[in-house]
Amino acid sequence: MPVNLLDLDAERLAGFFTEIGEKPFRARQVMRWIHQFGQAGFEDMSDLSKELRAKLIASAVVQAPSLMADSTATDGTRKWLLSVGAANGIETVFIPETRRGTLCVSSQVGCALECAFCSTGRQGFNRNLTVAEIVGQLWWANRALGAAPRGERVISNVVMMGMGEPLANFDNVVSAMKIMLDDYGYGLSRRRVTLSTSGMVPAIDRLAEQLPVALAVSLHAPDDDLRDRLVPINKKYPLKELMAACRRYVKVAPRDFVTFEYVMLKGVNDSIEQARQLLALVKGVSCKFNLIPFNPFADSGFECSSRERIGAFRDVLMQAGLVATTRKTRGDDIDGACGQLAGQVQDRTQRKTRRTMVASA
Repeated sequence: MPVNLLDLDAERLAGFFTEIGEKPFRARQVMRWIHQFGQAGFEDMSDLSKELRAKLIASAVVQAPSLMADSTATDGTRKWLLSVGAANGIETVFIPETRRGTLCVSSQVGCALECAFCSTGRQGFNRNLTVAEIVGQLWWANRALGAAPRGERVISNVVMMGMGEPLANFDNVVSAMKIMLDDYGYGLSRRRVTLSTSGMVPAIDRLAEQLPVALAVSLHAPDDDLRDRLVPINKKYPLKELMAACRRYVKVAPRDFVTFEYVMLKGVNDSIEQARQLLALVKGVSCKFNLIPFNPFADSGFECSSRERIGAFRDVLMQAGLVATTRKTRGDDIDGACGQLAGQVQDRTQRKTRRTMVASA
């Protein structure tokens, strides 16, 4: 069976070339063709010998997820539904801005964590994505946008904030990010690659050791009782442990802070008292807050806080000396905003079935 070279970071690609009787430096040449020029056909890799090209055609492929649907929002946000086989589809979103372009990348087909306010979690879970399916979203988006990373960079930032919990697919996500950071891959800096986690504490420590990129933590509550309900993994890794992990991470992070993401839910987590509780919670953690207006989806059971309440909540944080911003909603008219990604998930957890039975009872 041919080897998909999108699955291989620099070290593993060098190993592949050694195995087929070639010099390891060929890995750098081929990485440039694949990731910097967006080339999938070996016959067009002109600085490789005819013999090597024939060998690659016989033993390898460059295969990214294929397109199922392409949507463009009124604000210019692009969302692609990409097939990953067996009737499963993942979503990746490109958010253009004046000074940067951000690609939101998925790491799993669905999500096993079932955060209460997230559409992805409602879809259930099928499997982890491979390295090729993760980095293939960046490869595919560059081609779709008519951009080559070697030329004018259209995608300047990558956020692992799409479908799934990245740290639950640790090895594949780290390998994919290595390709994003590699000078022969996409050449992004660690400050421009952000991983968002719901708080898998042991994996946060592993990431700090292996590949510390910018870190965002889905916080969403100032106390364990509420967070247990909104972010169920909190029952396993409560806030005290999570805050300690964040303090450890900052010591090696490319940025000198952790970003805490906080979705604003009307009457749930948006009171002024809860803002003050947050100040006590994050004391001693170098951080900033990103307040996220809740983006609705069918049968969510939540409403977004008012603009005035979000502003008052933010002011409490800022008056205490913290940096707090309110995320501008992008792509909500194509269900491409934060918390809205659903994809196409063949659920293996029976979560959707159980919810339907409860609703109809």
